Formats: sequence, structure tokens, C-alpha cells
Amino acid sequence: MSTNQSNIMKQTSGSKRSVYLPVLYVIVIVLPLFLLGCYLYNEKQRFGQFQDFKKDNLQEEDKNKKIDLVKLEVCDVFTGKWVLDNVTHPLYKEDECEFLSEWVACTRNGRPDSKYQKWRWQPRDCSLPRFDAKLLLEKLRGKKLMFIGDSIHYNQWQSMVCMVQSILPSDKKTLSHTAQMSIFNVYNTTISFYWAPFLVESNADPPDKRDGKTEPIIMPQSISKHGENWKDADFLVFNTYIWWTRHSKIKVIKQGSFTNASKESNEVGMYIMYEEVLRTWTTWLEQNIDPNRTSVFFSSMSPTHVRSSDWDVNERVTRKCEKETEPILNMSKSVDVGTNRRLQEIAVNVTKSTTKVHVTFLNVTTMSEFRKDAHTSFYGSRSGRLLTPTQKLDPRTFADCYHWCLPGLPDTWNELLSMYIIHRG
Repeated sequence: MSTNQSNIMKQTSGSKRSVYLPVLYVIVIVLPLFLLGCYLYNEKQRFGQFQDFKKDNLQEEDKNKKIDLVKLEVCDVFTGKWVLDNVTHPLYKEDECEFLSEWVACTRNGRPDSKYQKWRWQPRDCSLPRFDAKLLLEKLRGKKLMFIGDSIHYNQWQSMVCMVQSILPSDKKTLSHTAQMSIFNVYNTTISFYWAPFLVESNADPPDKRDGKTEPIIMPQSISKHGENWKDADFLVFNTYIWWTRHSKIKVIKQGSFTNASKESNEVGMYIMYEEVLRTWTTWLEQNIDPNRTSVFFSSMSPTHVRSSDWDVNERVTRKCEKETEPILNMSKSVDVGTNRRLQEIAVNVTKSTTKVHVTFLNVTTMSEFRKDAHTSFYGSRSGRLLTPTQKLDPRTFADCYHWCLPGLPDTWNELLSMYIIHRG
């Protein structure tokens, strides 16, 4: 091969290399960057689902029927009827909620029917948007939602946790407990429960005194100790009812400790003390809550179903709720299942009396009175244990017709609460 031919081949080879160099740069540099970008995008989509929420889901299943946000000022969402809905309900599956306690996991505990999970609340004068966990978490981003009250409110708090947790990756959500609180954290959002069955201080506050076996004693003007834990919340949801219904009078001490309280206490009528406690609570709200930051709610009474004669006049033997699998379907008239209407009236009047802080009254009582089918009955737990076959033979003693299975009725309470949160957000 001549020198000229050799030079020509080298030039040709160098020319080809110069042609392929840009391609190599793309493969070596640009392609990895592209793949890295795709990976980061997917990670953002997976771990930040609620950061890019859209409001497209605030529609009914019927895509041809556009439904606007409910105008809460003109529509009474608490008046309506129960509609069986196998499509949109339940809002979550029991076995998909890793934080659900045994005491309300009725299917897991052997309840054979599931129809109680599939009833949707339909207001008389408007339609509710389908619950959207992403949108609710968007409105709660960077905020604190706190439920304060008794075990019924703990029931509702667990419902709320189950309603939102399923859309979140496991490593981004945590649950922790203290003596007074249960706290669900996700990103920078907190959904918590605070145990205060009377709102004010009582001998039922300590963890070992919550089984109802000790006669309750309260300090009707002592709320600051509890209140210190409520001040930084953005949404406060209160309730107090079940513990008041045990006796017509309640023991009261004005100050001191509960150590020798039974000797130093006075008995005062239930209605007098209920109003006094609620006025202590509203005074605390007016003095400590900034209405520009914090929204306050009060949940009405959660009914019980302990006498079948209340809904079945033909029943020969009065029982509790243990055999109920359907709601009270005749909703054309109210039903009396023993809810204390006088306590309800006091709560309505006191919550209306605030001047600085507005309290939204969540009137879930009537809708819940129709749900004789939704209690835990034999399918909860008592003191951390499931009922034995022998105990199930004694429903008068052991059937729980106070608390509610999950998924179930408390999910509807939270659907309504979430509407208020979304509107105010």
C-alpha cells in the first residue's frame, strides 16, 4: 500500500469517527440523563401523589351529569335518605387499611354480612360529590386535623385515617400513640385523635380508666390542660355525649386531684353540668382560637340501638342490635331510639352562642338513628379480646350497640366533614 493510500484511509477513518462522535455523545451522556429524568418523574408521581391533585373527581359516577360543589349555605346535607350503592361504597376495603383496629374490623372478626358497608347518604335537596382522598389531603397539606372526644370520635378518627391512607406509599405514613393522643402523619399533614370524653378534665382521662367501670368525676371548669394540645390545630372536631348518659347526675369537684375525689365530690344534675362544661369549652375557644386560622366543628350525638322495640313494634322479645343487617328503611318519619334530645338541644344552643369563633354543628344524629345495622355488635372486641361463643349467647350484656363497624357509618360522617374542609380550604 502506497503512502498516499494509507493517508487517504486514515483521513476516511477519522472522518467516520467524527461522524459517529455526536452519536456516541448522545448515547453516553444524553440517554442516561433522559432515563434519570424519567425515573425522577415516576418517583415524583409515586411519592407525591397528592401534590398535583386535580378536582376532576368531584363528580358523580354518571359522567354525563356534572355536579357542582355542594352549596352548604343553602343545602341541608344532614337531611336525606340512605341509598344502597354497590358501585361507590365502601370507600375502602377493610383488609387494605393497615391501621384499622381489631375492635371495629367486623369482617375480620367474623361478621358474615357486608351490606352495611354499602349504604350511601343522599341529601334531599342536593347531591354529594364522590369522596376524593387526594383532594382532601391537598386541602390538609401542611395542616393539622384533630378529633377530640370519646371512643365514638376515636371510631371516626380511625375511619378518616382509613379513607385517606390507601392512596399513600407505606414509607410515607406513620402512626404513633401517646397517653392522650393517636397521631397519623403523612408528609407534613397530621390527622390526630385526642382523648377527652368530657372535654374538661375527668378521672376517665388516664389510659387505665377508660373502660367505663369507674364512676366518672369531672372538673367542669378545668380545660386548659387539655386545651394546650389543641391550640396549634387548623381543624378541630369535638364531641362529648356517651359518657354523660350513664346517670341522671354526675360527680363534680371544683379543684384538686381525683385521688380522693369520691369523698370530696358533689353530685349535680347531668343537664346542668353538660351546659356548664360546654360553656367552659366555648369560653376557652373564644380566648385561645384564631378564627382566621382554625375551623371548629362539634359533632352531634351518636345514637345507640339497644331496644328492638324502638324500630320493630311487632317484636315479641326485645333485643339489641345483634341480628340487624338492614337500616330502618322507612325514613319518611323520625325514629326514637332513645337519643337524649335535651342534651342535643343544649349542644345546639351553646355552639350558637359564640361571638368570635364560629362553631359548625355537624348534625349526624338523625341519619345515624336509621343505621341499626351498622354497629360492631358481636364482631368487635372488649378489653382487647374477641367475644367467646359463650359471651355471644348473652347479647344483653355483650353486644356492642354503641360503636360502629369500619368500613361503615363513620365514613359518611367524614364525607360530610371533608366537604366543609374542602370548602374552607
